[in-house]
Amino acid sequence: MDPRAQRTIDALLSAAEELFAVRSVAEVTVEEIAATAGVAVGSVYNHFGSKGGLYAALVERALVVDRQFMDLAYVEGRGPVEQLYAAADEYLAFYLENPEYFRMLAFPGEPGSYAAGQELADRLADSVDEQNRRMVDAIKRGIKAGTIRKVNAQEMATVLWASWNGIISLAWRQDRLRRDARQLKRLLRAATDAFAHGLLVDQG
Repeated sequence: MDPRAQRTIDALLSAAEELFAVRSVAEVTVEEIAATAGVAVGSVYNHFGSKGGLYAALVERALVVDRQFMDLAYVEGRGPVEQLYAAADEYLAFYLENPEYFRMLAFPGEPGSYAAGQELADRLADSVDEQNRRMVDAIKRGIKAGTIRKVNAQEMATVLWASWNGIISLAWRQDRLRRDARQLKRLLRAATDAFAHGLLVDQG
C-alpha cells in the first residue's frame, strides 16, 4: 500500500478511536473524524466506505490485539488452572495498554437500527464467544484430567469473564472506589483464586 494512504488510514483509525471513546458512534460525524485526523472528509469514504465501515475496521483491529494478548495465556505446557490465571493477567494487560479497545469489546454500544450495525454486533459477539471458548476448553480439560470438578464449563467461563470485566471497570470510577492498575491486578487474582478453588476437586 502507498505510504501516504497508510498514514491516512492510521490517522482516521486513531481519530475514530479518540472520538468513539467519549461519544457513541451515532453521535460522532464523519466531518469530526476527518477534522480530528487532519484529512479530507472524502478520505473516510475512499478508504472505509462509510462511518460504519471505519468503526468496523476499528473493531477488527481491537479483536486482533485482544487475540494477541490472549494467545500468550493459552500456551502449551500450562495446566488448565494455570491458563486461567494467565488469561486474567493478559486480559488486564490488554486493558491497560488498550483501554478503548477493551471498552469496545467488553461494553459495546448500541448497534443501531441499520443491518450493518447489527452484523457488526453479531461479529463482535462471535469473536468474544470464540475467546471464551478457550476458557471453556481449559475448564473441560481440567474436568477430563480429574483436577476440576464436573461443572457447566460454558457457564463457569461466562461467570469468570464477566467478573473480570466488572473488576476492570472499577478503573473508570471517579470516586474513592476507583482502583489503580496494581489494585486491579490483586482483585483479578482474588477473583480467579475464588473461582479456581471452587472448581478444584477436593483431594482430601
